[in-house]
Amino acid sequence: MSAGRGIAVVLGVGGLVAAGFALGRPGARESATAAFEPEVATASPGRDEVARAVPATSAAAVIDEVALARGLASARWLVVGGGAWPDSTQVQIEQDVGLAAEVLGPRGVVLFGAGAGAPVVQVRNGHAVESVTATLGDLFAPRGGRGASYRAPSIAVDAEATAARVLASIRSASAKGDQPLLVVIAGHGEMGESARDNVISLWAGSTISAAELAHTMDGAGRPTRLVVTTCFSGGFGELAFAAAESTADAPQIERCGLFASPWDLEASGCDPNPDRSAQQGYALHFFNALRGRDREGEALPITAFDFDGDGAIGLLDAHTRVRIASDGIEVPTTTAERWLRAHAPDAGTAAEVATPEEDAVIAALSPRVGAGPQPPTEAEVAARLDVLEQQLAAHDAATEDARVAEESASRTVAAMLLARWPVLDDPWHPEFAAVLEEQRGSIAELLAGAPSYAAYLAARDESARAHERHADHTAEAAPVERLLRAMETRRLAANLAAHDREAFAQWERLRACERWVPGIDP
Repeated sequence: MSAGRGIAVVLGVGGLVAAGFALGRPGARESATAAFEPEVATASPGRDEVARAVPATSAAAVIDEVALARGLASARWLVVGGGAWPDSTQVQIEQDVGLAAEVLGPRGVVLFGAGAGAPVVQVRNGHAVESVTATLGDLFAPRGGRGASYRAPSIAVDAEATAARVLASIRSASAKGDQPLLVVIAGHGEMGESARDNVISLWAGSTISAAELAHTMDGAGRPTRLVVTTCFSGGFGELAFAAAESTADAPQIERCGLFASPWDLEASGCDPNPDRSAQQGYALHFFNALRGRDREGEALPITAFDFDGDGAIGLLDAHTRVRIASDGIEVPTTTAERWLRAHAPDAGTAAEVATPEEDAVIAALSPRVGAGPQPPTEAEVAARLDVLEQQLAAHDAATEDARVAEESASRTVAAMLLARWPVLDDPWHPEFAAVLEEQRGSIAELLAGAPSYAAYLAARDESARAHERHADHTAEAAPVERLLRAMETRRLAANLAAHDREAFAQWERLRACERWVPGIDP
């Protein structure tokens, strides 16, 4: 992938998904995330030790380090993808990495999962798990992915995507050069204590925080473009500042970024279902837009993408297309927006400022919110979002109640089973296999006749429905929040232009950086 005429770093990490449902938002909307996200994102006991022990080179393939170094030295782009473990390396992430590499063309490097040949790509295939075994798994070790299979990447991969490998590759590729480098990372993100503490999750349980990436990029010799498509990816908007410190000046070497979501919101983009027509996600829209196509890959007139009117499709054009066209939960943002919100006064004197991308978003999304013939005001959109936030908070509470009820019901059933067969919660116990084989029929009979098991199934179904409702409501709120942010950005830019010309000039430089047009083939 490439971006502009400086180094382009694209971090494409989709939101975490549990049980097939898009997760909700954190903060006032964090209950669903707390219930489900750690199951995918948090290392299991012992995995930290495993992560530290994993060698830099994947056992799945012998990496030609010399060839890799040469590739990085001449790279126009670097695409990184995958999750911390196979159960978070969904096929959509692989597809997004492949799409990015296809769109961006030659002279690029792909880092993915455990490397070429490693069977870590999770693909939902719907194969059934025997009922007793499935029940025991759900009760004693719930996790996603049991209805999936795993295969090696079907895309070309140069090396594994551990944090150490990614940082070293960015450092090498950005060491010198006048033309930009684009780095693409597709996978998952996690929210930290502050925006600069947000991380992207990479292979073997490793992570890179916004602060760590800033430290690496502060030493770059080339301009950079950063595109992050992960949950909480807006935390990497702190790279608008040196050392990712919001009180600092701009970095010495030009860099900018575009992100699927603000620092405290999730994004979609990690579906184990390989059917692209069933997927949402920033990367799917973004990279198709870069080559003048819609989400389904159909070619459209350039006017559908060229929002700044320069006759070409740049990164910010593609980003704007996502904001307009996506039906997902994304609320995309940029480094320019982050700089603006750090420096612009909320009110006061305003100057005339051209914001064609914000104008396009406002024109496209206003009809979804306005109830009358006139476009809604910023205050009206804010009021609409506030109502949706209150409704979403109620959904959070209902989802949490459903989760608690499911856990309580599962403990009752688990206690009933363990009272008769104490080893059923430990498949590594030397007696487990024999007990399961000999008692399978008795276990099934007990479950079939137990009111507590029926209550558990009902609670589990209600929990699933609660998450579906939460996901639907989050998707309903997303375009309203995109519209409000566009209105805020337009107003704040006008305020900054009148208030602080030096800070405004840096905002304009960031916008120009984000408008960079990568050299791609349609």
